[in-house]
Amino acid sequence: MRKPGSWWGRKSTPAKVETYTRWSFHFFAVIEVASIGLPLLGAMTPWLAAPLLALVTVHAVVCAVTASRALDWTRGRREQPVHMLWTLGTVTAAVAVAAIGVSERGPGGEDVETAAGGVFGVVLIFGAGVIAMGVRERRRVYGVVAGFAAGAGVVAFPLGLPAPATLVTMLAVLLGGGFLAFTSAFSVWLLNAVYELDEARETRARLAVAEERLRFGRDLHDVVGRNLAVIALKSELAVQLAHRGRDEAVDQMTEVQRIAHDTQREVREVVRGYRDADLGVELSGAQGVLTAAGIECEVTGEAAGLPAEVQSALGWVVREATTNVLRHGDAQRCTVAVRRSEDGVVLTVENDGAAGPSGPGGSGLAGLRERLAAVDGTLEAGTVREGVFRLVAQVPKVTEVAS
Repeated sequence: MRKPGSWWGRKSTPAKVETYTRWSFHFFAVIEVASIGLPLLGAMTPWLAAPLLALVTVHAVVCAVTASRALDWTRGRREQPVHMLWTLGTVTAAVAVAAIGVSERGPGGEDVETAAGGVFGVVLIFGAGVIAMGVRERRRVYGVVAGFAAGAGVVAFPLGLPAPATLVTMLAVLLGGGFLAFTSAFSVWLLNAVYELDEARETRARLAVAEERLRFGRDLHDVVGRNLAVIALKSELAVQLAHRGRDEAVDQMTEVQRIAHDTQREVREVVRGYRDADLGVELSGAQGVLTAAGIECEVTGEAAGLPAEVQSALGWVVREATTNVLRHGDAQRCTVAVRRSEDGVVLTVENDGAAGPSGPGGSGLAGLRERLAAVDGTLEAGTVREGVFRLVAQVPKVTEVAS
């Protein structure tokens, strides 16, 4: 049975930020109803308060739905919610007109005027702030906020609100709507920035793999390309000599055979060098890469003295684990420890922010087990506690190499 809140722990950092942002705008609907809707019940008679509260509730719900769809639009998941923006504008205007009508033309009383006036101003502020999420250009955001402020005056003054009060209301809508519009724009910008940073981290990991492949390709090209050119020249020379009946043709083909064998040997060395990984280099590289990514990394233990095949197997474990920490989850801290004993050597990689119940690295574990099996090693990996993933590689009976 999953623990309460485990769904949050399985989310990546961008998903967490998006969830927080989305529900923050949903909570605005609760604030709107609680701050200006519920006070209506105590400020005026039920037959008047109930319909006005219903209008405020409808406006809050439409604001929440519009904000959610506008957020999806900014993330490129749907088209611009033009219909919802117009719907929100229409509902906002209707609630504002009803509120100012109650304030100026309804039953008298200071409580009624205060409550209805609050509804009038707040729905315009929330409407302007949420609609600003659904437009992209800055001048249009300014236009939305200024339009709502001007609309407050156009509605309030003809219905009997005094000119000074009308100006104050327009200024309040302008400042409040502008602040909420800025908050909306900043929230969207922050969310996009978090997603872009996460994509950049994955791109960096892919580039590291691509760079290693290019290095391998260059090495093969240098070895095979050079030797093939020599083989081609000597083969051509041998053909010319054979046509002339010269015995030197045999010598040239013998040289071609020798170069071919040398090329095979050099290719094997290149491939072996590509497959082998130096544990000391990998430990240092892991600490540098993770630290550069903003992940606190602690490395303990040394690789000196271990046989080359053991270092290669454990080095690949470090390399794969580091890549997975960068690609998956939301790690803030990672520890890498090399511990030697009479029973052998144990490499432990542990990180927080595991993305899921199985942790990162599922697809690469089979390959690591194959490499460790070559040196009689074993690999264990899994979540040890909530959000913490541990990978343990053990190689028994390791004979130290004299330095």
